[in-house]
Amino acid sequence: MRSERIAGGILPKVLNSFDMVVIFIAIVLWIPNAALMTGAGPAAYIYWGLGFITFLIPGAIVTGQLGLMFPGEGSIYVWTTKAFGNFMGFLAGFCAWWPGILTLIIAGTTVVSLIQKLGTLFGAPLLADSGSQGLVIILVITFSFLLSVLRFRVTQNLVNVIFLTYGGAIVLIGLAGVLWLVTGHHASVNMSFQTGNWLPSTGNFTFYGTVILALLGIEVPLNMGVEIKDTRSITRYLLWGSIVVMLAYLIATFGVMVTVPLKEQGDPNALIEAIKSGFGPIGLVLATLIDLILVGYFIFAAAVYNYSFARLVFVSGLDRRLPAVMSKVNTNRVPWVAVLVQTIIGISFTAIIFVLAPLSFKSDRLTTLMDDILLAAMTSIWCVSMVILFLDVLIIRRKYPPVFARVQLAPGWVFYLCSAVGAVASMFSIYVIFTAPWTSLVTTAMWDAWITGITIISLVVAVIGFYIGRSTLKSDLSDEEIITEVTS
Repeated sequence: MRSERIAGGILPKVLNSFDMVVIFIAIVLWIPNAALMTGAGPAAYIYWGLGFITFLIPGAIVTGQLGLMFPGEGSIYVWTTKAFGNFMGFLAGFCAWWPGILTLIIAGTTVVSLIQKLGTLFGAPLLADSGSQGLVIILVITFSFLLSVLRFRVTQNLVNVIFLTYGGAIVLIGLAGVLWLVTGHHASVNMSFQTGNWLPSTGNFTFYGTVILALLGIEVPLNMGVEIKDTRSITRYLLWGSIVVMLAYLIATFGVMVTVPLKEQGDPNALIEAIKSGFGPIGLVLATLIDLILVGYFIFAAAVYNYSFARLVFVSGLDRRLPAVMSKVNTNRVPWVAVLVQTIIGISFTAIIFVLAPLSFKSDRLTTLMDDILLAAMTSIWCVSMVILFLDVLIIRRKYPPVFARVQLAPGWVFYLCSAVGAVASMFSIYVIFTAPWTSLVTTAMWDAWITGITIISLVVAVIGFYIGRSTLKSDLSDEEIITEVTS
């Protein structure tokens, strides 16, 4: 692949092991998911464990093997091309990239929710209408663009600093639960093994899908494969990043489940409420501080999503699956056009969902509905890419046996097991999305129709984009000519 040959000569190697762990955590560790999981009661811990065993760990093993074999820019796009050819490679890359656009919006909505919670703490309603919410989201996405086109080392240093505060906030959420218990309070949730609350059931099985959603993005840091200084960082980030993610989700789930009243659990803002309740007299001050820290973190998390997913667009441009302009880099050697395109798409969707739709239909409920439907559809598409990822490793093992053996991380049977378990987990998550609507505003039939329609339209767009790119491909250009074209 042309991108494998020349991407390393265009983009600088700046990422170390710590950077990769931070990027992994920024992509995967969406800590409000811990508050959502408390809705399952103590069974949440069982579902977390199942998710770690059936998805996170298999995904880390498979990603590590593929990353060591082919540490190029673009991760799943490169690996699937190696396994199944150009068309499937582009399709897998699209399925992995498209959800990243919506995640930019979700980062903005999380910031909005945290600002609203800040107002609640002091009895002052903030961002009550969808228009003001949309404006904040647009500002978050715009700021993510500005951060993403700086010199990469500068941006990553800023992200690393905010990550440390994020880790401290999660520790405090867990500590709030401990303080709540040692000061004589009872846990808000009955965690006795005799109640049966620990058992998964038909009434809470959909939370397994929530866990898979919370763990998506394992492979995303390797979108920047050629920007890593040392290939040992690949296995290091997968090991330490996975450990941190598992511990953080369990700690935050514990803190919320113990301190927050049952009627308020299941709300992402319960994270802030846990701090307020658990720390007693200083709870309000700490809750305000943690709220502000999380606001800052999710603003920077949007930047991580923007620059990491832009690399998929960048390599598609190098390989002429997309117009060549998508591979343009600025003086900082950052693919700024790819970042700009993502930013424009994210802002456009935000304007439609939060501004135009409510104005046209005179209802803010439509905003919530559209947001839920799009998120569910994008999640199902992302899970499709993960099914492909788990199949990639088996095909690549057969096609490139010497390369596979040279960097083999585990016995062969482990990869078959990881592939089977991970693919089934991904497909089950898709099934859960279709069987359990995330909103009561539509029927299950309407929910399924919307998600199916969006998914089909998205895949059709991907197919059309592939063939348009193929028809404009100029195979006579040399690598040197392309490098000159994208860097000038």
